[in-house]
Amino acid sequence: MKRAIALAGGGPAVGLSLGALKRLHQEPDIRFDVWTLSCIGAWLGIVWNQAAPGTEAETADSFFRRIFRRDDIYDRFPIAAAFAPDFVSAARNAVDFVLDPHSYRNLVVPDAVQEATEVCLGYLTDPARWSVANFNDLLLNQVLAVHPWSRFLTSWIYKSRTNGLSRIFYPDSPLLARIDFAKLAEPGRPILYHNAYNLTRERLELFSNADSKYRPITGETLCACSALPYIEEPVVIGGETYCEGATVDTVNFKNLLENHPDLDEVWVSRILDVEQVRKPENLLDALNNLVMLFAATTSEDDVRLFKTHLKAERPDIRLIEIPVAFNIDYDWTWSNLDRGIRDGWDAADTVLAAYRAGQTVQLADDPGTPVAAPARKPARRRVRAET
Repeated sequence: MKRAIALAGGGPAVGLSLGALKRLHQEPDIRFDVWTLSCIGAWLGIVWNQAAPGTEAETADSFFRRIFRRDDIYDRFPIAAAFAPDFVSAARNAVDFVLDPHSYRNLVVPDAVQEATEVCLGYLTDPARWSVANFNDLLLNQVLAVHPWSRFLTSWIYKSRTNGLSRIFYPDSPLLARIDFAKLAEPGRPILYHNAYNLTRERLELFSNADSKYRPITGETLCACSALPYIEEPVVIGGETYCEGATVDTVNFKNLLENHPDLDEVWVSRILDVEQVRKPENLLDALNNLVMLFAATTSEDDVRLFKTHLKAERPDIRLIEIPVAFNIDYDWTWSNLDRGIRDGWDAADTVLAAYRAGQTVQLADDPGTPVAAPARKPARRRVRAET
């Protein structure tokens, strides 16, 4: 039996995959020869497989607790421990921007100032226009957009050379120092793949620990596969710029079948779903929704397309999808990590029960067959067993 497992991205929902792996690892006859990974799934897959045999679960759990924060700390500082801005480079970029003569070009646009003055006077003398919408429009377009000082500050923030809120790759990164990449090449380790998008060549690329067709997995490539634009700075490898590959292909299904046509089973841990998205209460929630909503729909569509392809072209390959839990949120807190681990464990346990009975657990929104309730507590989506 040759098995592959796909671990998708999903940032703070990684506990779902970690819990699933913990449960699956308790089954001595279920091991994965091939791992196809993206984003946070790549971090989990690599940390898991570089650990000493028998310590995978403990090693991965300890690693991610360094990225997540205690709830009381996160409460008033809601930023993951790995998302540090590059303060030194940001300061250097700010100084360069201030000293660059081109930064002062077009700060004063005389005809725009004159037009804005006339609009402001018209607004002040016409009470019919005194509404919140008109005031906000006036303040943005007739005051801030034309005032030289606000124009300078805005261009300073958005047009200096800083191109991400945070930076995750450093050659001496203490986070990467906790991963022994050399162990991935030891005999007996499974084949791992992760992707990243090459912005320079405008193409998706794979990296592997054992497949010689691809460049080797390193700390640089791992950070590149998670460099979500705007949130994290892109990573330069060999003079070429990379960003997160999950925005293009969630779990590399096409390459998986091309590289391993002899697979018998593909297990999938897709940890994001649109039903996890909640009404935003603040800017933090809104930013999380912006990132996770498109990622959830992309990963769901990729899995659905893969199922269709298997039915049409490779019905001999069995796909086992671990259902997505909805009780988690997108906070980088220990309690959310623990909740994800519990729910991921339960989801994998439900899958294993059906698997041992010769069935396949699928999401309830797939057509066909009766529904079987999950093993633990009622969820917002049920799962079904399909013979």
